[in-house]
Amino acid sequence: MDNCHYLLGNSPAIRAIDQEAEYAALTDAKVLITGPSGVGKEVVARLIHQRSGRSKAPLATINCAGLPDSLLESELFGHVRGSFTDAYRDKPGWFEQAHRGTIFMDEVGEMSLRMQAVLLRFLESGEIQRVGSSRPVATVDVRIIAATNRLLTDRIAAGEFRADLYYRLNVIHLPIPPLTERREDIPTLLEHFFRLYSNLHRIQVPEIRPEAMELLQQYDWPGNVREIKNIVERLVVRRRSAVITRADLPTEVSGQELVNPAEPEPSRAILLYERMVQGGESFWSVVYAPFTSHDLTRDDLRYIVRKGLERTHGSYKVLVELFRMPPKDYKPFLNFLRKHECHMPFQRFRTMANRQDDLDKRESRGRISAAS
Repeated sequence: MDNCHYLLGNSPAIRAIDQEAEYAALTDAKVLITGPSGVGKEVVARLIHQRSGRSKAPLATINCAGLPDSLLESELFGHVRGSFTDAYRDKPGWFEQAHRGTIFMDEVGEMSLRMQAVLLRFLESGEIQRVGSSRPVATVDVRIIAATNRLLTDRIAAGEFRADLYYRLNVIHLPIPPLTERREDIPTLLEHFFRLYSNLHRIQVPEIRPEAMELLQQYDWPGNVREIKNIVERLVVRRRSAVITRADLPTEVSGQELVNPAEPEPSRAILLYERMVQGGESFWSVVYAPFTSHDLTRDDLRYIVRKGLERTHGSYKVLVELFRMPPKDYKPFLNFLRKHECHMPFQRFRTMANRQDDLDKRESRGRISAAS
């Protein structure tokens, strides 16, 4: 699956999903797409919108994971001028912008109970009340497609998700299985992405040695289609010749160390880091927004977090301040990092800091001894 809004693969599961998407596109019923991270839930949502009678109207997408309530509510419903710091003008939210179209709400299972109540109220009335406004400003016609990698029935049992909202969203249910349950799709996905990224970077499609292709096909791909995309693009960009061998594969795929494992510092990640630390911009606008729109890779995000933790000696609370977020965003920030496997153990950064302190003390003692 990719951003071309069609499904890649010939497995029975993919054929069934394609058929269900066709049925869903014939109606305006709400759709709940479930499945692990990286399986292509957004692609299925875009496919439904593309095939529906709303295809000429906008499709808005928003990731509900990790955003503090105030920011998520503003993104969905908009805000009025003066409703909070930096609100210099009235701004419509995604619901207004997607009028007569579709809104895809990814990771809806991560919403707080308060925001679930706000969303439920909107689903019942269709009325938009912007943050800071005392009355509704519009009534909109929007189709909701929601997605989650959580088992919402478990969240309901734990008191973390509203049952009434679940039944509102779960009119048409589209479960997407992980690649481990449809391994016959892996060769098709690999072939597609090697061709796609070779064309994108204007590089000849590489030859894949049989042993390398076998390892790629046998790998379990815990990150699913998203992981295939990332690894294939990395192989295309970083290859040392026109042939990709086992030695070129990442350690997790090949089971052996890379010949040259050192990653170059991502220049874009450096610029984004400096915009926060030196320019005073917020993590949510500088990093979160491009990451959720797939303009920033997981490697970029990890680099930014690692660089920040090196500066804060492993303190995530200080990191929140460094990245220009209020203290109340501490937990949403950590949840966001954990969800995307970018949360790093703080201990090693404190160990690094202690080692540097020891070296500084030794150098200082050495200079004193030399001077005496």
